[in-house]
Amino acid sequence: MTVPTCDTRSGCITCVDEGIPMRVVEARRDIAVCIDDHGARHEVAIELVDMVSAGTRLLVHAGVAIASLEAPTQEMADGSGER
Repeated sequence: MTVPTCDTRSGCITCVDEGIPMRVVEARRDIAVCIDDHGARHEVAIELVDMVSAGTRLLVHAGVAIASLEAPTQEMADGSGER
């Protein structure tokens, strides 16, 4: 069985809407302040994505981060990154 994955070309695997790439400006416990490619700020739920910190690029759908668009940095991997 093939496990579906999210990417910016195919959109959401549940409803086929597009995910929007955003960059994290500030990460708190379960919410991140992100900016989209047009500079608009959004509050995004981050419970589904591990190791989120400022600078992380996320794929966001309906106000929820559904995937990270980059591999974790060493800082995140060794636990020194903030969430």
